[in-house]
Amino acid sequence: MKLHYSLTSPYARKVRVVIIEHDMEDEVEMVKANSMAEGAAEIIHNPLSKIPSLILKDGSALYDSPVICEYLDHEAGGKRLLPKEGSRRWSVLRAQALGDGILDAAIGMVIEGGRPEGQRSGMWQERWTGAIHRSVDQIAEEVAEDPKAFDLGLITYVCALGYLDFRLPDLDWRAPHPDLAEWYEELSARESFARTRPPEE
Repeated sequence: MKLHYSLTSPYARKVRVVIIEHDMEDEVEMVKANSMAEGAAEIIHNPLSKIPSLILKDGSALYDSPVICEYLDHEAGGKRLLPKEGSRRWSVLRAQALGDGILDAAIGMVIEGGRPEGQRSGMWQERWTGAIHRSVDQIAEEVAEDPKAFDLGLITYVCALGYLDFRLPDLDWRAPHPDLAEWYEELSARESFARTRPPEE
């Protein structure tokens, strides 16, 4: 298999964490890609021209990160990061959606912040900021209930909070959530997160 990724993509980071957690590094070739480059859609086998994309042994492609993570989790066998069935499965999928939603809002803010000041939408920036803060509040509540849990939803939370640190440090999600910050720092020391931390720019 072959994974097209970038070092700064939080969605690709989530997939890379799953690969490391399942000890699948010998099974997945890592290929850095620029989804904005000319012809990228053809190179990464994703008509959306987005990463990550996973090329399977038969040459077909999977995208985006939730699909890839579930596929890898299934292929790995053993202890699953996403339960196959039951109420716990839906809780993990909901958590993954919440973490990915934070990332969607954060990336929107980053893109909007790169526009000329007179062209930025204050309405969208306010909407995204509110969504992020409400979502982090929700994460703090969930983590407090079971701080030792580890699954795909919590992996997504760590990747989302890490991206806020990386791209939007002024949001300062830690200040109102010291317990969540402590949980985050403890989990971030885990090998899979330490090795996939985005580079300082």
